Formats: sequence, C-alpha cells, structure tokens
Amino acid sequence: MKQLRCLALAAIYLRAAAGDYYLGAEACRRCHASEFNSQRQSAHAAALSRVSAHAPFVEGKLLRSPQYRYEILHSGGGLRVHIDNGTDLMDLPLEWAFGAGRQAVTFVTRINPDWYVEHYASWYAATKTYGATPGQGDLHPKNMQEAAGVLYKTSDPQFGMEGCFECHSTGPVTVDANGDVHVSENGVRCESCHGPGSAHATGPRHHKLTNPAKLSAAKLNDFCGRCHRMPTGKNAAIDWNYAWNVRHQPVYLSQSRCFLESAGKLSCLTCHSPHEPAATKSAFLFNEKCSQCHSGCAVKSRTNCIDCHMPLVSPQAPLRFTNHWIGIYRTGAKLKPVR
Repeated sequence: MKQLRCLALAAIYLRAAAGDYYLGAEACRRCHASEFNSQRQSAHAAALSRVSAHAPFVEGKLLRSPQYRYEILHSGGGLRVHIDNGTDLMDLPLEWAFGAGRQAVTFVTRINPDWYVEHYASWYAATKTYGATPGQGDLHPKNMQEAAGVLYKTSDPQFGMEGCFECHSTGPVTVDANGDVHVSENGVRCESCHGPGSAHATGPRHHKLTNPAKLSAAKLNDFCGRCHRMPTGKNAAIDWNYAWNVRHQPVYLSQSRCFLESAGKLSCLTCHSPHEPAATKSAFLFNEKCSQCHSGCAVKSRTNCIDCHMPLVSPQAPLRFTNHWIGIYRTGAKLKPVR
C-alpha cells in the first residue's frame, strides 16, 4: 500500500523535488485565515500528536482475560502502561497518539530501530475509558510481548509504521538511524491536500497550489482514498460482510448507485468541506444534498435520509461509522444494501 500511496502523491512530491517545500499550516494562515481557523478544529488537523502534547488523558486500568492486567499512569507529562501477568511486569511509555479523540485514540511506541508497537490499550471518548484497540480484541497473546500490542516494522513496503505516520501527518516523513520517525507537521493540514506551498507563498499568481476540488468525482474519490483506503493490496478481494471495512469511506462510496449514476456530480466534497469539522453539519444540510436528485421519501418515520440510507455500523462498542455505501437497506441489515 505504501507504493500505491506514493504513486498517488507523485504530482505533489514532484513539486517538492523541484525545489518547492513544505512550510506548515501557519504560513497559510496569513492569507487564508478563515480556512485555517476552521480546518484546525477538524479531526484531520488533530490526527497525530505526541501523547505529552495531546489533551490530558486520565489514568485507568484494563483487564485482558484473567491473565493480563494493564494500568495506564501519568508520567512526566505523558503516559506509561504497566502490563502485569502475575509473574512479570512490562513497563512502556505511550509516545504517539493516533486519532483526534472524537471517537478514540490509539497509542504507538518505538521499541527499537526496526519495530514499533501499536498498543493494545486505546482511549475511547464515549466512555472516557481504555479498551482494546480496534482489531486487537479478538487476538489471544501467548506472551508479554504479544500482550503489549501488535508489532509493526518501522519501514515496510506494505504495512510499515512509517506509512501510518504519512497518512496522519503533513509533508515528508523520515526515519533516522535509531528508528525514530520525524514528521514535518503533525496532523492532516493544508499541504496534505494542496501540496508544498513555498513557491506559492513567494508568488501566488504564478505558482498555483494543487486544488482537489477540480478533480473529477472518481479521481477525487481516489485522492481521498490515498489514506481512507482498505489496508490490503490493490487487487485483494474485499469482504463486504466485515464490519470494520465500513471505515474506508471512499471504497464504499464507489459502490453506491448514487455515485455510479451521478454522471460525476457526486463526490466526497458534495457533503464534506475539507476545511470544516464534519460534525458541524446538521442532518438538514445532508437532506438538502439528497433532495437535489431525490424528490421524495416513502418512509416518513425517520428524521433524515442518512438514518435509512447510510446506516451507522458499530464493529466494536462504542465506535460507530457511517456506511457510505448509499442504498436501500433491509431492517437490521447495515453492511450491504439490497439496491
């Protein structure tokens, strides 16, 4: 996937190679204050941070089967996790926070130059407690190392941790000899979508930024899908009955009749402004989008179109994701529409 992602970013990084470089969102603020002030409140902007710089987390405890007990403790402005199996004790810092915390935050730590661990314990906003990291609840550790979480190679063509940082940050990501990852800017900010801005800053009229809004609906879907993608190879079969896959919105949107039959009019930007937090829009505004093509509704018991045609899916409590496969669903069926 890293190779595919790099291909999708080729045009942006080509500009960087030609001498254009990343300035950071603060440089954009001088001329685009409105967009900056709105976008910095979005989940994208807070997609990555150091644990010590994140909004404060509470201490907590977590049990994984009768054998493994976890205790998350404050330490030097950050957090540490103690893992105890009754015989041995493992103590690890929580270094990186992945996720804005609207739903959850997952923690990542460098183990050595070659490996990072995605911790078993994640923070959940709805319950204000710690629980199993998405995808790890069904795993059964055989030792303390596996109990800590899932190990990822620092750099790997398909599933390296470096690729995770690339999607959760802005600009080039580098890894030093110690395996420490260095990002240009935490979070998904202006230049993630518009490309490096140094040339534009010196001559706005002569150096135009990348504007995703000018892409066709299909290309924009691919553009957003650079990161909102399936964690599998390009030609791998997709299990539409696996609830966790609903997280990958562009993949599901691409299956919708609304998308396929809109003659290129329906795209991610139809409903989502990249400069605004997604939660700021009311159901009425989404209904207005639907009414541009659909004149009426046979079911009047629901308050909005989304309730029926883009149902919420909960692969693990308390997480909920909107299914972007727009369609008509049978009662109780939320993964695949009947049409």
